[in-house]
Amino acid sequence: MSTSTMEKNDTATMARQRSDIYGFLAMVYRQEVTSDFLEQIKDPRFLGVLSDLEIQFDDDFLLKPEKELLEDLAVEYARLFLGPGRHISPHESIHHEKDNSKWGQLWGDSTVEVKKFIEATGLEYQPDYKGLPDHISVELEFMQQLTLREEQAWDDADTEGADSCRNIEKKFIEEHLIPWVSAFCEKIMQEAELPFYRDLAALTRKFIEFEQDEINR
Repeated sequence: MSTSTMEKNDTATMARQRSDIYGFLAMVYRQEVTSDFLEQIKDPRFLGVLSDLEIQFDDDFLLKPEKELLEDLAVEYARLFLGPGRHISPHESIHHEKDNSKWGQLWGDSTVEVKKFIEATGLEYQPDYKGLPDHISVELEFMQQLTLREEQAWDDADTEGADSCRNIEKKFIEEHLIPWVSAFCEKIMQEAELPFYRDLAALTRKFIEFEQDEINR
């Protein structure tokens, strides 16, 4: 195998790994943890992956009866992200301060820009999706799909296509993730009562910062 082929295989593998992390984080913020998702998280192989990312859950998470744990996580999710009281909106337009000061409200300029950005790539929302385009789970899932496209391009030896994917990823990260995700995650880390969301917010912030560095290399 040539050095060039090995490098392309390594890059394809990296794209897949990045896609898996984006997909996992999208699930964390999309809705409260389900029984199936909890089973996936507690799989020893997946716990090993999280350990490599410096996430290690305590015995309370690992040993607590599933029904009780799911109830605790559902309450925490609602308190953090849904309200009805003071909560942390998971929408970019609330946190992304624009030069024209049009931010801090739902369906702000950021929401419209994200909607147009996603639609310009040819990707579509699930038919039953009723939420806003700039929900953090949507933005992370969008990146998951872009990195999957990048992986396929590397597998097909389509360097031009892979480079195009990387350019789109770079633009989206710089314009729609970096400007707000760090502040969003910081608020979660301050307000979370359970280590689960506090630790995964720290992972989200670290991963997006890594992505910015990686995509600029």
